Amino acid sequence: MSYAVRFVTFRLISGISAVRGVRDKVIRPGHVVNDSFRFYSGNVLDAYATWPSPDAVVSYGAYGIRGFDGDTVGVGGLAEWYGPHLKIWDKAAKPSTTLWFWNSEIGWATVHPLIESLGWKYVQTIVWNKGIGHIAGNVNGKTISRFPVVSEICVLYQRKAVFRTPDGPLEAQEWLRYEWKLTGLPLSRSNEARGVKNAATWKYLTHDWLWYWPPGEMEVKMAKYATKYGEKSGRPYFPVDGSREITADDRDSLLYEWHHVHGLTTVWSKNLLQGEERVRRGGKSAPRCLSRSQASALRFNQKPLEFMRRIVSASTADGGVIWEPFGGLASASVAAVQLNRYPCVAEINEKFQRAAFDRILDESKKRHQ
Repeated sequence: MSYAVRFVTFRLISGISAVRGVRDKVIRPGHVVNDSFRFYSGNVLDAYATWPSPDAVVSYGAYGIRGFDGDTVGVGGLAEWYGPHLKIWDKAAKPSTTLWFWNSEIGWATVHPLIESLGWKYVQTIVWNKGIGHIAGNVNGKTISRFPVVSEICVLYQRKAVFRTPDGPLEAQEWLRYEWKLTGLPLSRSNEARGVKNAATWKYLTHDWLWYWPPGEMEVKMAKYATKYGEKSGRPYFPVDGSREITADDRDSLLYEWHHVHGLTTVWSKNLLQGEERVRRGGKSAPRCLSRSQASALRFNQKPLEFMRRIVSASTADGGVIWEPFGGLASASVAAVQLNRYPCVAEINEKFQRAAFDRILDESKKRHQ
């Protein structure tokens, strides 16, 4: 008998409809909610429980380079630093939630095993090429013993869809073949179920890299065909639970959103921000920086809005919920408001809170003019 799909556990803490009509309501000290965003001034661990379930999480917390107050001195403590947050993301995420994890190469490599162990599947790595200006004047050719670093990475993860069977847990590709084999029918009959000559065999039931999940309506057709012609002992086929047949909506809820843009690859080239977008409020931008002038950047590593818009628009739909737990200057949330998504952002550092809040609020006002 086939067992139930293992849907990733999540709690829909509150729906968008519950907050869209509320304007600047303080639901607890430091936590502001309005119809465009949620902003928490404090430790995000105290805010997660009030946020709706995310469609995407955009993370740029500790890097292990003393880039902000609270950052670790080295990468050795990164897994411990991220641990409490990753466990909450695991519980709050939908099966279709994506995670965008910004860090250095070694920082990401240090945390990756923990991320993967908590149900996230690696998709790809994006490299931000900051250009030669990033290291201009800071490299001594007589003493350096490696290539200068002008890059940063952003790693995309999606939730793992794991299915329980009497023979153990299986990921989607193997599970589809497993379920079809329970019918006792040859693989070629799946094409008849789908109404095509051979697409079902080489797209949906293949072992190789050409595989992809069938759309919900196609999987429903395969399930109905299997129920009609397959072995009775295997029913229901492709189940949502132990007894209910799958629906197209059930199936599609497991797919993460993706909106492709031609011409974009995994290497993004852009110099560090220097123009109007760069927030400058004076003071040290990081513990390891010496500059204190009024022209100093407020945030040591401010992310370009262009990149944040790419991330948000690629992986979420209109109205989607974006979590930015380590806000900094809240670039992902600003991009989310611009794109009619609903950001939930927190920032613990008082130096950044006002600038981050003002950026989001200003963008929100623009959208409602």
